[in-house]
Amino acid sequence: MIDYSRLPTAAEKNISVRVKGAAERALRQGHPWVFEESILRQSHLGNAGDLAVIYDRAKNNFLAVGLYDPLSPIRIKVLQTLEPLRIDRAFFAEKLKAAQATRSPLINEGTTGYRLVYGESDGFPTLIIDRYGETLVMKLYSTAWLPHLEALIGALEETIVFDNLVLRLSRALQSDRLNVAKLYGLEDGQRLIGDGADEPVQFVENGLLFQADVKKGHKTGFFFDQRDNRQKARELAKGRRVLDVFAYTGAFSVYALAGGARAITALDASEPALETLKRNVESNGFDTELIDVAPGDAFASLTQLIQARRKFNMVIVDPPAFANSRASMRNAVLAYRRLVEMALRLLADEGLLVMASCSSRIHAEMFYQLVERSAMVAGFKLEIIVKTGHALDHPVGFPEAAYLKALFARVKT
Repeated sequence: MIDYSRLPTAAEKNISVRVKGAAERALRQGHPWVFEESILRQSHLGNAGDLAVIYDRAKNNFLAVGLYDPLSPIRIKVLQTLEPLRIDRAFFAEKLKAAQATRSPLINEGTTGYRLVYGESDGFPTLIIDRYGETLVMKLYSTAWLPHLEALIGALEETIVFDNLVLRLSRALQSDRLNVAKLYGLEDGQRLIGDGADEPVQFVENGLLFQADVKKGHKTGFFFDQRDNRQKARELAKGRRVLDVFAYTGAFSVYALAGGARAITALDASEPALETLKRNVESNGFDTELIDVAPGDAFASLTQLIQARRKFNMVIVDPPAFANSRASMRNAVLAYRRLVEMALRLLADEGLLVMASCSSRIHAEMFYQLVERSAMVAGFKLEIIVKTGHALDHPVGFPEAAYLKALFARVKT
């Protein structure tokens, strides 16, 4: 449970801000970030979560309001632009209603696991909320939300029907530097509402049953962003021997089995994740004899499979984000090239390659060119089936929100 009395409060006096012309133009176009270097002047220093009101330079009219974050180069996380509104529980409730309405096609088809709030694109900068059946998981990436948690959670209770609310914290918020646990009594995996989220929670996606560890699993416990790509893989998997690389808890594997795959080999470094994979296979009524799990480093496992002259009719490669910073770009490109080459060497003729990337610094066209050129250099020709992007519950509200891309291709030797 949460003790609101321990949380900081936002200052009654808002921070008045003026920004450079380029920042003004970006705000008018809906961009949700104001960087430190874009600020020309501000009325006073503030604490995390204080409201910063930006006025235009020409007529001193309201331009935007956002959460002030003195610890981040993105100094103001914008909540509202052009039309001044009071930032309170009612404001958050309206944003949540709009977010849920966007997801109504998923809800109507019986999918009970999806991203309810995708950060800035849904008007909640540095915050996500995922739904797992009757459990909501809220992940914070900034202390700027702490003074507004009571209003936000109140808005959730007012607008969304759920039983449990679990808090997840970014690595930065879990660090000793911010000391969120000691100062405010907030911990990663903490249950804020309800008492039914101690065990892995179950949810339905495209008619398939999954479970996730929402308290300790990666991100919030599952990766909803690949839902559409998993469904596409399901449609193509019939009769194929499938290799699922970076399988995690086996969502792609389960979809492939649902599509009639003949056999699955799943690779992942996390043994607990692979155990959950087996449970996900069983809970959907599939024979576990059809799936072979191999814990260990993906690159080493792929090398062993190549040396053993194994061949598959479909190889799915869904790696983590290799390019988390500008400095890591070169190594990320090399990693993608290596993965493409290894995957292609394991594919039988007319086999299918599914190659995905969640590295936002590698934009879509760069990624597609990288995959196709890597294949060509390795001596393979790809017949592109489809290139995909974001799912409905991950709307791209501004350019930096776009990170996911995938390519489905048939291999011609």
